[in-house]
Formats: sequence, structure tokens, C-alpha cells
Amino acid sequence: MTSFETDPPLSAWRMLLALAVVFVLLATTGWTAVRHHRGPSEPLEIAVSAWERGRIGARDLPDTDTAPKLIAAFFTSLTAAQQTTLVRRYPLVVGNLNGAPVTLRYRANRLALRQAREVERRRTHDVRLSPDGRRQAGRTMNRYTSMLHPDRRMLAFDPSGKGRVAEVFGDLDHAERVSIVVPGVDTNVLTFERTERKYSAPAGMAGALYTAERQADPAARTAVIAWADYTSPAGLGMDAAIGKLAEAGGVRLTALVRALPGRSRVSLFCHSYGSVVCGVAADDLPARVTDVAVAGSPGMRVGNAAQLHTTARVWAMRDRDDWIQDVPYLAVGGLGHGADPVSGHFGARILSADGAVGHSGYFVPGTDSLDNFADIGVGSYRAVRCAHTDSDCRSDLLRADGIGRA
Repeated sequence: MTSFETDPPLSAWRMLLALAVVFVLLATTGWTAVRHHRGPSEPLEIAVSAWERGRIGARDLPDTDTAPKLIAAFFTSLTAAQQTTLVRRYPLVVGNLNGAPVTLRYRANRLALRQAREVERRRTHDVRLSPDGRRQAGRTMNRYTSMLHPDRRMLAFDPSGKGRVAEVFGDLDHAERVSIVVPGVDTNVLTFERTERKYSAPAGMAGALYTAERQADPAARTAVIAWADYTSPAGLGMDAAIGKLAEAGGVRLTALVRALPGRSRVSLFCHSYGSVVCGVAADDLPARVTDVAVAGSPGMRVGNAAQLHTTARVWAMRDRDDWIQDVPYLAVGGLGHGADPVSGHFGARILSADGAVGHSGYFVPGTDSLDNFADIGVGSYRAVRCAHTDSDCRSDLLRADGIGRA
């Protein structure tokens, strides 16, 4: 629930829950809208359709849902010229294809961004659009221009709908430790980065975490991914109260982790509704995920940490003035996201969030919350600061994963 800075009144929560009940009743009695099946209409769908009919030389192209190891083997078998040909023909597919070489995905997404920017540039002059539509096109064009900065590396990009994107900070190919920032609601291309309240947006969160990790352990080979590559709820609406989008996001998050290069250890840092995504994904995540840390969580769709069925260590924090604490922590008929992760009975290791202000302040430099995230990200568990309610949050942690720094 990334974008909310003020405390929503409790009456809003009660209304949301009441509407959610109505939604569930309608859905379970069959009063749902009929979906019309149509052909591909979004840019990525169109690109995938073309890929499925394509060939390279005399060879068919692999299905986009092929296992990452097989995708990697396919690209390894190609010449450099053939790889470049696929990037030029199908930039949206290659740029989002788990298992494709990371550097190739960067190149493909840069080309896809240029193409998408040109589409938006033309839209700014399209008289068929309303003035507001042309202004929106201008905002999107400017966002794409920012993402095309030579120093930026996009691991995923999809202009469909409100847009999805993932950005890498650091050297992902050679990292020993990878941190993934999973943001909350209202996450899309336009909210991926901000000039004001920089550290409340995914790119700012991940950039701050990467800098903090470098400061925590300059010798550590780390990389951080700002992962806005799932469809998040729009605002504090029905989708935020149920788990449908989290389930779809969890599938995408698991696919990302399984496709990461090398044998790096992975830590997830999940904010707000992003913690619901991480909770849903937890039992399918590979063993390379050593830590799952949540901040400002409305719940992880379980009653306690053991029900996540993960070997990863589970951490939780909440700022004392975060409005999320007023959310009803419940799970009834698919509504709500379960127990409070910072409650004593949940079983998470409770971290200090001193210095963080409000729901979106956990990644601000100089806060205990960001410093704690960085220490977890590099494995410096002795430096982690526990909340006053859990002075033993570091117990049984030193060198617990075999490479943790004491």
C-alpha cells in the first residue's frame, strides 16, 4: 500500500470489508461479469504471438514458459549474431524471458523502451486523444526517457496496461548475494520512481538498499533488484483486501528467483502489499532464498510464520506511526491477509524500525529499518538491531547459512 501517507479512517476499512463480503457473495453465486475472449491486444501479448510463429535459422523458438535452464541452454547454442537478431526482432519477449542472459535482457529492454517511448511521443500529438490523454502520454514518455539513462539496467519491461518493470543495481551476474525489493499497491511504470518522496518508490527503495549494503560490507558482491514486475492493486480497493493479485504476483516472483544467474543467496524485502506477495510465494521459493523481511505488512495470508513452509528466516518490522497497524488482521472467506507479522505469536524475528516515519519511510537512509535490511542483505547478522519487544531476534543466526558474516 505504497502510496498512502496519511491514516485512512477506520470507517474506510469497515466499508472496504463490507464491499469485499458482497464481492465474495457475488463471485460464489455466479453473478460475475462475462469475460469476452479476444486475440492478443497488449504489446507483450502481440510480441509473444509473433515469437511463437518465429524461427531462428532452421530452428523453432522455445515456448516462453519453458524452464529457465532450457532457455539458457537455447541462447548458449546461438551465435552472437543470432542472439542480436532475436533482440532486434522480439525485444519485448527477450527482455522478459527468464533464462535469457542478463546482459541480453538489458539490451532488449533498452530497445523496447525506445520503441515504447516513440509510441508515447506520437500520442502526445494525437488530436483524437483528450488533453488529459496527451498529458498522460507525455508523462509516460518522460518516464521511459529516464529509464533509458545509460547507467540503468532494466531486467524486465512491459508497457502493457499500466506497465511493469524491474531494475538491477549492481552486477547481477557475479553477485554472491541478491536482494529483491517487492513493493506494494499502486506500483506501475509511472510510480516506479519519484523525484519527491524518492524512497517511497521502488527504484528509490532499491537504490537506497544497494548503497546501504555497500556501506555495510564494501567487500560483499551484492546486487539489488527493484521488482515492480507484477500487477499490484490500484489503491485501497477490493483487490487490496483479497489475495488474487498476490497469488499471480507470487508466481512471477518465484519464476524470477528460479531464473537468477549463478548460485547467489537471495533475500526478499517486502513492503506493504508486497509482503502478501512474498507470503503467498514463500512455500514455492527455492532454498537459495535465505531471508524474507517484511515492513508495514497487512499480513502474509497465514496465521504464523511456520505456516509459510519456508526454510528462509522470517523478519518483520513496523514503524510506531504506520497506519497499517489499524488494518483488521483477519482472514475470513478469502478476505484479509491473516495474522499480524509483528505480533508475538506470529513467530517472526522483530526488527527495529526507529527513524522511519509513516508507512513509506522504511527505506529512507539513516533509519534503523534500512540499516537492518542492508545487514540482512549482506549477511551481517550481528549488526542487526532488534525491536525492544524482541531482544533475541538475532538468536541462532551467526553463520546460520554457512556464509553469514559474524
